[in-house]
Amino acid sequence: MHFSPMRASLVSVLGCVCFVSVCAGGNGTSSKYPALFAFGDSILDTGNNNLLPTIAKCNFPPYGKDLIGHEPTGRFSNGKVPSDFVASKLGIKELLPAFLNPNLSNEDILTGVSFASGSSGYDRLTSELLSVISIQHQLELFKDYKQKLEAVTEPERAEMIIRESLYFVCSGSNDYANNYFGGTLRSAEYDIPSYTSFLVDSASSFIQDLYSLGARKILVAGLPPLGCVPNLRTRAGGEQRDCVSLYNQVSEDYNLKLSTISQILQKKLAGSNIVYADIYHPLLDLIQYPSKYGFEESKNGCCGTGEFELGPLCNRKTVLCPDDSKLVFWDSFHPTEKAYGVLVDGILQEALGKFS
Repeated sequence: MHFSPMRASLVSVLGCVCFVSVCAGGNGTSSKYPALFAFGDSILDTGNNNLLPTIAKCNFPPYGKDLIGHEPTGRFSNGKVPSDFVASKLGIKELLPAFLNPNLSNEDILTGVSFASGSSGYDRLTSELLSVISIQHQLELFKDYKQKLEAVTEPERAEMIIRESLYFVCSGSNDYANNYFGGTLRSAEYDIPSYTSFLVDSASSFIQDLYSLGARKILVAGLPPLGCVPNLRTRAGGEQRDCVSLYNQVSEDYNLKLSTISQILQKKLAGSNIVYADIYHPLLDLIQYPSKYGFEESKNGCCGTGEFELGPLCNRKTVLCPDDSKLVFWDSFHPTEKAYGVLVDGILQEALGKFS
């Protein structure tokens, strides 16, 4: 696998297209799905970036301070990330391990893994900027996973796990935040509508490729309100760090196209169940009305000033807020464990009933 030299400042991903696969409950409870498989960016990355030659990693304190064991594992938050919450709430297991974890067990293989890589995107250039795993290469890792699965269980069970699991893919935000609006050549090659169409076409190709490898139950989540993320408020929100209306409009336009293509693909791909999940409005409501959900602050992250720190800029020497449970954001891009829990509850309640 080739990784290009690092050429950009670290920006992580909030927007998500989610494909989740769920298997026999690894936490002692039964699940409708046999396993959970996650693809995408830092929202679902549970440690795949740890051994990569990239600065887009967080396997150091204070990341993970509220996770089971209080250890930094490569999750871009103070605790659990959405891939963990989905696995737990569906009765699979408490934490979803990274596929590249060198200590992956047979039980982990049977109940699902995350292939996601922080700072990746649908655009290959996005992943090259920080030398991370492109979503296209994550599909190659899934092929490797299938070989490992076939080695630890009988063929019939392996086939059932691939067919019946829920696939969760989260991608797209870094393509805008780190790539297009980060001053790369993409902004000269495409206007915004054309780039949005390019990304949605890439998402469509990924879904179809995943389907060709056996996935049937696919949850596709749209982008968040990018303009209200603390880091982008700092970069483009003016002196008052207001939400950036242009970025939010880009998210809405992308989400509309992604929702439409999801419906088209469901009709095209026989036996598929492709469900679009709205992340934009739930997170925007949480940001605009934090007190409704038990939060006090939604404009800044907990780490440092909360305006720009993330990844290596959020480290053991960085001052933290007194109580991260009162903040929507952990660093300048990623929500806190508590906020993720609120969002996943809403997504699952809205989306899971649509799976046949």
